[in-house]
Amino acid sequence: MNTTQETQTITAADHAEAMADYIRGGEQRALSLGNRGPIKLDNHGKLDSEILEAYGRSGFYVFESVIDEEELGELRADVQGVLDRAPTAPGSQLDRDGNPAMGVDYALPAYGWAKPLSDPLGGTPLNKGRHPVKMLDPEPPQDGPKFTIERLRGNLQLMESCVRLYGHPDLLAVAEAVLGADFVPYNEVVFIKEPGLGPSVAWHRDGTTHWDAFDWDQDAHGFNFMVQLYSSTAGNGVWVMPGSHKQPDIDIKKLIADSGSERIENAVPLLCEAGDVFMTNRQCVHGSFANTSPDRRVTLNEGFFARKRVLNVSTSKLDGTPVTYTAEQIHERSRLIALGIDARSQRFPEEKPYVYQPLAWEEDDNRWNDVTRQNLIKDYNVRDFYI
Repeated sequence: MNTTQETQTITAADHAEAMADYIRGGEQRALSLGNRGPIKLDNHGKLDSEILEAYGRSGFYVFESVIDEEELGELRADVQGVLDRAPTAPGSQLDRDGNPAMGVDYALPAYGWAKPLSDPLGGTPLNKGRHPVKMLDPEPPQDGPKFTIERLRGNLQLMESCVRLYGHPDLLAVAEAVLGADFVPYNEVVFIKEPGLGPSVAWHRDGTTHWDAFDWDQDAHGFNFMVQLYSSTAGNGVWVMPGSHKQPDIDIKKLIADSGSERIENAVPLLCEAGDVFMTNRQCVHGSFANTSPDRRVTLNEGFFARKRVLNVSTSKLDGTPVTYTAEQIHERSRLIALGIDARSQRFPEEKPYVYQPLAWEEDDNRWNDVTRQNLIKDYNVRDFYI
């Protein structure tokens, strides 16, 4: 690979053309893996063993038609409402109507910005240096914005529909099947890839803490659910190296060099329709290209860990802040799962709610109401875990 690619100039049209053959091959490989279909639970709420096998083999699974049109509409409307109340630019405190922007009083920034079609992480020490190679930066449209919102942080305090989504009984049953009944939260973010503007996310693996653990396994760093509000395509979506979650040692720089470009050989795109949900192992090598396609992607991420992988673990967050996760911290952050279950029960009373075993006797302390909105939801993401 040309090590000076970060200085190359490429138009958005040339980038899309260069991706065309890669996309065709990736789509064929993705659809041949046998790891997609609806969530299948037995009479006891246990996940179908064939799904677990396919996920364990590939490192990801595409659950089809999980979110119905009614809920999908509520989620889309809430995301758009948050975007409508965004600051006018990075550092601004006001929205486009001159009112205080959403989240200006939050402990952590609600909006993440990047230059259109750029790669803000690749080849930098940011995020613990886990993005070792920079992706190409196609030229953005001349009449486009200087910055685009590429991420929202803290979904549960931004959008009530996301609180309800957090209590989805089938998704929580899947989490239990993979990680055990005492699974714990990671974090919740929204990834936004606007057409012709969406930045890339350089190839990386999410986990950083447990690669050398004596009891390491392919689920050591948990997984993410990726709820798709619009179609996820090869042009706007995440690409994954199937099976890479099983390998503790992978040299991403070498993978890219051997492939001759940022288009890693044998990777596949996560393809789906609106309302589908990916379950993606955080140990997989994955990334996404600058969105030079005409299609928008909005992905709601919510991640989970096995409790044993978090309890009493000392590490540092992506910003370098040292932390040790105690049982009390785990309990307090996990209350958001119970809160989501109650919020969902209030909105969808016909559903059978999931029972989250670690807090099964604390339902009355975790009701969705004005008190918990203020005491549990506000700035909840300062208590996020990271491993």
